[in-house]
Amino acid sequence: MTGLFYPDNLHHEAAIGWLMLGDARSALEEIARLTPTARTHPEVLEVEWSAHAEAKQWAEAFAAAERLVALAPERSTGWIHRSYALRRMPGGGLPRAWEALRPAFDRFPKQYLIPYNLACYAAQLGHLEEAWEWLQRSRGAAPKPELITRQALDDPDLEPLWARLQAPSPQRKRRRAGGGSNPQGKPPTAGPQPPGEPSEGPPAGPGP
Repeated sequence: MTGLFYPDNLHHEAAIGWLMLGDARSALEEIARLTPTARTHPEVLEVEWSAHAEAKQWAEAFAAAERLVALAPERSTGWIHRSYALRRMPGGGLPRAWEALRPAFDRFPKQYLIPYNLACYAAQLGHLEEAWEWLQRSRGAAPKPELITRQALDDPDLEPLWARLQAPSPQRKRRRAGGGSNPQGKPPTAGPQPPGEPSEGPPAGPGP
């Protein structure tokens, strides 16, 4: 990996291995063995954040993400990581998580997870119309918008929007009334399934 040389590269790889096994403590021990320069590498900070998040050490996770945003602001994951931890850390909370993530949308308008998380925060803050708008932006940025809808219907943060998500759209009503794409009136396919993306928060693990 660019910027990581022996033995730092080995400790980094070992940390990822421990994390894949669910052993956050051992992963952090490997990270602690890295040189000070290697500790500032964005890929190392990603792993460090994941290890602290796995251990639910949210203040430490926030600190790692804060360094990641400062050192590599072009990475959307740092912004997502930071708000995810900020929501959960002592002294944090939803309003602070929202305020920290909102500027990221202007930087990364094509990243669908940022508006998705903003929808989660807005819904939990009781701003349901705003949450709906952010969710539609997430769907618009996602390669497969239907997967965002399925995820939202499985996400407790977005439960206030479930009824609206499940309501037939006017276009769907017209298709049903006129026979449309389902002329024989066959029942729809099986209900929504989670698409494998996390609920509010960054991609799982250190890799993506």
